[in-house]
Amino acid sequence: MLDHIVHLTRKDPEYTVKIWKKEGLHAVVGGRHRQWGTQNALLYTATSYVEWLSLEEQETAKLANHPLTELLLHDEVGFGTICLRTDDIHETDQRLQRAGFTTTGVMPAERQTASGATRRWQLLFIKEEISDELPFPFFIEWEEEDASRYEKLRRDGTILPENEALNIEKCVFGVKEPATAEERWKRLLGGSLQLPNCRMEFRESTNQRERLEEVVFKNGTRKMMFEQGRYLVP
Repeated sequence: MLDHIVHLTRKDPEYTVKIWKKEGLHAVVGGRHRQWGTQNALLYTATSYVEWLSLEEQETAKLANHPLTELLLHDEVGFGTICLRTDDIHETDQRLQRAGFTTTGVMPAERQTASGATRRWQLLFIKEEISDELPFPFFIEWEEEDASRYEKLRRDGTILPENEALNIEKCVFGVKEPATAEERWKRLLGGSLQLPNCRMEFRESTNQRERLEEVVFKNGTRKMMFEQGRYLVP
C-alpha cells in the first residue's frame, strides 16, 4: 500500500503549508528529524500522504549516512521517491532478498512533531547508488496500527474530514525505458503495479533525471505545480 510520497523542497514547512492552504488543501507542519537534519510538511489523504521534505541542518544531513538525506542532497528539489506501508517489515525484507534485492536491513526512525510528541517507525531501503536513475520505493512499518495512528492525527488537527475525502489515484514516473522499469518494479512489488490504494504508471521521458513526475488525485481536475512537481488535485 502507498504510505506516502516524498517531495523534496528548498522551502521551509511553514511556507509550504501556506501555499497548499491557499489552494484549499489542509496541509500541516510535520516536525523535525533531528538525527537526519531534516524537517517536513504533510498533506494527508484517506490512506496516504504527501511529505514535503527539506533541510534544516545541512551539516547533520551530510553526516547522517541515510538514503533519504543523500537523495535530498543530490536532487535538492522535485519528487524524490515513494514509500510503501507494510505490516511486517522483517518479512518484507526477507521477501525482497529472496527476489534478488540487496537491502539496508530494517532501520529505526522517529520525528518530533510540532507539538513536541515523538512518532516512531521502521524503514527498509533497497541498497542503490543515488543517481539520476529512478530510485526504488522504500518501505515503512509504523509503531502504531493505522486506526490508532489516524485517530491521534484527527485529535491533533493534522487530519480534518476534508483530508479523508482525498485519495491519491496514480503516481506517474518518467523513465527512459518504461517496459524495463515496469518489470523491475513488478518484481519488487510482488507482481502488480496496482496497489490497494494507488496505481504506479511509467511513461517515456527525455528528462536527464528519472523520477516521479505527476501525482494524480482522484477527481483531480486542477493542475498545480510546486517545487518542480506536478499535481492534479480536486
